[in-house]
Amino acid sequence: MKFTDVLGHQHLKNHLIHTADGGRIPHAQLFVASEGAGALALAIAYARYVLCGNDNTACNLKMDMYGHPDLHFIYPTITTDDVKSKPKSADFLPLWKEFLNENPYANLFDWYKKLGYLNKQGEIRVEDAQEVLKTLSLKSYEGGYKILIIWQADKMNIATSNKLLKIIEEPPQKTLILLVSENEENILQTITSRCQVLRLGKLSDEIIAETLISKHNVKPQKAKIIAHQAQGNFSKALEILHDDNEFPFGQWFVDWVRTAFRAKGNPSAVLGLVNWSETIAATGKETQKKFLLYCTEFFRQALLLNYKAKDLVYFDPGVENFNIEKFAPFVNGNNIEDIYKELSDAIYHIERNGNAKLILTDLSIKLTRLIHKKID
Repeated sequence: MKFTDVLGHQHLKNHLIHTADGGRIPHAQLFVASEGAGALALAIAYARYVLCGNDNTACNLKMDMYGHPDLHFIYPTITTDDVKSKPKSADFLPLWKEFLNENPYANLFDWYKKLGYLNKQGEIRVEDAQEVLKTLSLKSYEGGYKILIIWQADKMNIATSNKLLKIIEEPPQKTLILLVSENEENILQTITSRCQVLRLGKLSDEIIAETLISKHNVKPQKAKIIAHQAQGNFSKALEILHDDNEFPFGQWFVDWVRTAFRAKGNPSAVLGLVNWSETIAATGKETQKKFLLYCTEFFRQALLLNYKAKDLVYFDPGVENFNIEKFAPFVNGNNIEDIYKELSDAIYHIERNGNAKLILTDLSIKLTRLIHKKID
């Protein structure tokens, strides 16, 4: 991954190149971006530039294979059949390199799919911090910088954060630490305060469409539609292009709201909500969270349509006999904040290992009341 391979963010690329060329490299930097905007890709490109410059062929070959001895990664891990306790990033390095080669814009959900465990939530554990402290205390192999990239830095647990705090504050000479996160607010303030923060905006529809046309041979009209649907998320654009979503989120959502409509004043229909909750609860926690985020966006789209902002609406659940225009009047200013809150609360409790069936059943019963709430 070179700067020329990173989509958009030209002003940040120029800034990073300028600071590297001028020898003014902050020792700790935090790249913050929404999913699919390219924070990891930009961090890797920056690391390559610092290590290799413009024309070091041997160095670039190592970077192409993510095998440079002075570039280190840590990222969320989980226990597996092969790694039954205290997993750390080094245990999954071959899979991690495959993951980066396949799509450096991929998200945490994609990483868990790569590991083959969607029913677990990963974290960056203290074992990773201990390994990193040993590694960064040594001299660099090639005499230049040693670089550590912490992907999904908000997944560091408290012990890990505290362990790394000292080295982030005062790293050894010629050591560069790059944190990458989609959720800056979940990183300890004591860590973010010691980093230079770079915030990446979402990718424009034009950049995504141009990339789909030039690198994926997509016809211009189709590329334009996909880019609009992707909402600045290049990984999502590729998912739409290849139709890679193995879970029928659209059908789940439609089944949910239809059952919720029927359940008001009809106790027998509540059983349908319980059955629906069981179906979603049978999937992994990351799938549940991703689906609830999908629901949040669907409600937002319905609200936009209700408020006559049709040009901003791009959702199509692909479900027969479901018309979002007929659904939109039930999403309005009188209930949207409560709907968002209940979805957010459900995600929060699922993240903290609550009983998914109970959480989703409770959410469903509340939705039954909220979607029948009329405008004052």
